[in-house]
Amino acid sequence: MKTIAVIPARYASTRFPAKLMQDLGGKTVILRTYEAAKNTNLFDDVFVVTDSDLIFKEISSNGGKAIMSIKEHESGSDRIAEAVQNMDVDVVINVQGDEPFIDENPLKALIEVFKNDAENKVDLASVMCQITDKQYIENPNNVKVITDQNGFALYFSRSVIPFPREENIGVRYMKHIGIYAFRKQALLDFYSLPMLSLEASEKLEQLRYLEYGKRIKMIETNHIGIGIDTKEDLERARKMI
Repeated sequence: MKTIAVIPARYASTRFPAKLMQDLGGKTVILRTYEAAKNTNLFDDVFVVTDSDLIFKEISSNGGKAIMSIKEHESGSDRIAEAVQNMDVDVVINVQGDEPFIDENPLKALIEVFKNDAENKVDLASVMCQITDKQYIENPNNVKVITDQNGFALYFSRSVIPFPREENIGVRYMKHIGIYAFRKQALLDFYSLPMLSLEASEKLEQLRYLEYGKRIKMIETNHIGIGIDTKEDLERARKMI
């Protein structure tokens, strides 16, 4: 089973423009993320796919592998699908470009999902963690996921799911962490299929997979990575470095 990691890297960002090119302890955020993915030794290869000449040159000039996007893309899945469509790979792991402190354990678990899936029942795998703070649960920037008894995603939402009409019955609220592992064919299917109403409403690309009947296996973790979405996040990351 050939497994690669692909890091989608847009230069523009609504909340923090050019965040991937910010300095983080003497290296840019995107370079640290690339090196961290390489250093896990979990992948047959690691690529950054980007719409930015600056990011492309940053990775290439430091000995890394970068791919320039040909088209404009609305989602990370689209950007990755374009990059890998002619590659000979089985499983593609999407590593977020703004999370330079990669924890190996969730990535190992995602890879194991596919190694153990002899009947090819899993199209994608992703990661979730339990959240308990009410404000955190109600924050629409924190995407929640509910699963069936076998750990397959039923729905993702920015709203509170499940709605607590009855409280104190042991419901666990799970936050979706945006690390994905795809079978290559599921990724290519996504790339060729139009957006439907649920994805358009919630602005969550993972809903397109569910709307078209793809099965997403969720893995629970206790690790919540430090994503660099704001200048305050960057300062915290600099202190960690």
